[in-house]
Amino acid sequence: MKKKLYGFVLLCFTSITLFAQDQVADTIVPEKLNEVIVIGKKTQLYQNQTKPLATVEEYLQQSGKVGMIKRGGYAWDPIINSMATERTLITIDGMRVFGACTDKMDPITSYVEVSNLSEATITSGQLGGCHGATIGGAIDLKRNRSGFINSGWDISLHSGFESNGNQKIIGSAVNYANNSFYIDTDFMYRDAENYSAGNNQEVLYSQFRKFNISATSGFSFDENKMLEASLIYDKATDVGYPALPMDVSLAEALITSLKFEYVPKSSKIENWETKIYYNTITHIMDDTKRPSVPIHMDMPGWSDTYGFYSKAKGVFKSHRFMVDLNSFYNRSVAEMTMYPSDPNESLMFMFTWPDVRTLYNALFLEDNIILNGQSSLRFSASVANHFNKVADNLGLESLQIFYPNMEDSKNRILKSISSNYTYDKNGFQYGFGLAYGERAPSVSEGYGFYLFNSFDRYDYIGNPELRNEKSSEANAFIGYKTKKISTKISSSYFHISNYIVGKPAENLIPMTIGASGIKIYTALDYATIFNTDLNIEYQFDTNFKWSVQLVYSYGQDYKKENLPFISPLRYSSSLLYRLNKFSSEIMVQGNAVQTQYSPFYGEDRTPDYAILNFASSYSFQIDKSKWNVKAGVENVLDAYYSTFSDWNNIPRKGRNFFLNISFGF
Repeated sequence: MKKKLYGFVLLCFTSITLFAQDQVADTIVPEKLNEVIVIGKKTQLYQNQTKPLATVEEYLQQSGKVGMIKRGGYAWDPIINSMATERTLITIDGMRVFGACTDKMDPITSYVEVSNLSEATITSGQLGGCHGATIGGAIDLKRNRSGFINSGWDISLHSGFESNGNQKIIGSAVNYANNSFYIDTDFMYRDAENYSAGNNQEVLYSQFRKFNISATSGFSFDENKMLEASLIYDKATDVGYPALPMDVSLAEALITSLKFEYVPKSSKIENWETKIYYNTITHIMDDTKRPSVPIHMDMPGWSDTYGFYSKAKGVFKSHRFMVDLNSFYNRSVAEMTMYPSDPNESLMFMFTWPDVRTLYNALFLEDNIILNGQSSLRFSASVANHFNKVADNLGLESLQIFYPNMEDSKNRILKSISSNYTYDKNGFQYGFGLAYGERAPSVSEGYGFYLFNSFDRYDYIGNPELRNEKSSEANAFIGYKTKKISTKISSSYFHISNYIVGKPAENLIPMTIGASGIKIYTALDYATIFNTDLNIEYQFDTNFKWSVQLVYSYGQDYKKENLPFISPLRYSSSLLYRLNKFSSEIMVQGNAVQTQYSPFYGEDRTPDYAILNFASSYSFQIDKSKWNVKAGVENVLDAYYSTFSDWNNIPRKGRNFFLNISFGF
């Protein structure tokens, strides 16, 4: 009965696609858009959000497609459609960036700040394949740009305080724009102590300190040619991870790019954009502040990425097409040095990522065909060459202990194809699609060496002989929208062949003290994942708006064993009141009991929870300066709770009062 119910829901509903209307040949036609979470321009940031100076991860959770794996108070790890980093893709303005931590303590979202973002574009499954191979979907973080408008100087300052953890926040933005030149600069600093869970229980090692500097500048040669340079520098120090056995003494990133954009006149090509980029990340894990460490370890990691993409968009008759050629070269190195307590014993050194070089080249094609004034059909396809090489001889020889016939390089061909039909008329929308995609194993899955997973307490060893993971996907959605009400239910189903997981190897001895054993990455025959979410908004009048979201996921492997980090029923509901320059919002959010957990992957039963949040804001003007004050309290009832995606059941924050003050002139 359960299978029939899932089949019926899948047939009737899904996808993450939203729609807008475009004027073509005097006919209103639907055009596919991705789900977009609008953060807001710098001068409007404080006006649009419940908690203006929240982290990027907190904003992303507004989407029913996105969850967060939490290991501490900082740098949460996004999951898309119930799939973690290996099966998803996160870019910054289309740039590929790879973390330098074997324990995923540095997700890409941690290297940007909400103060310099305009929106996050979230795509499900193969709809997110424009910038690389993915299974679960993609997130593109788009930064603010003033553009070529004659607005002159724009200066804003932000400050905030959160009582739980004594977090201090201060930031500023200085922008200038005219008809041929613009420059946007942004600075944000955060400093937090240990936070407390419900009932005032301190969570040790949850402190962090970081700052972020962002700059983007554009110059227009004439009406149709533009050059843009951008830079992000982010540095975090003294970052605690209470759910892990180690902290981070340094996480540092430099992300740069140079873009040329050409808008031809009287051509079928509407826009041609080419970008080259470079980013480098240094990440150092540290256990010196932990008591009773059996063996002190240093675990630094480095990731360098060089890349480019060249993307052209155009229109030919009823076809809206895009061609995207993209490439990147990445170097990932991580190492571990153990310092025995006996000074007479020798140090122990090994590579945990053995200087893995990855060269990726791909061609992506998309055609959106306007069938009539109400419907369209979208096709996309890509082919990519994925090449890995182990550049360090010591790292190669270490892996050859387990794989004697292993060569130092491996070449793979990755393919994807997708199609989606959409219909939109008189506020009624529906659509469905099919897709197929492949991905290569990640650096850890293919070449990791004794990577300790504190969740299931196993050391992991990579497997360079893994085959490509392959996903067959179906999606559908249905929605209805009027001036007062907006409703949409969407779902996605993934059948993933060669599903990569770690399996225990009984004949091997673990490296980490206290580890339960060793797991070697291998591939299951297949696994299936189903996701569905319902979103409703109702505008009672000009002052009151009610919103509700329900999300449910289900995942099993071919033996009907549950997969990890699969969300139980989760929900949120809010009531917003707005009158002139005053607004107030009350929200409840929570999870049902996690009954479909997986002991094999280290999970246990997570109880249900519900928390209550409240916030109010007021905007006013003094002379030429515009002010906004927003205050609120999260977890009003100080509930003690942990969610399905909290690493080792680390509790979340208890009651937290916050105050954000912003002004601009």
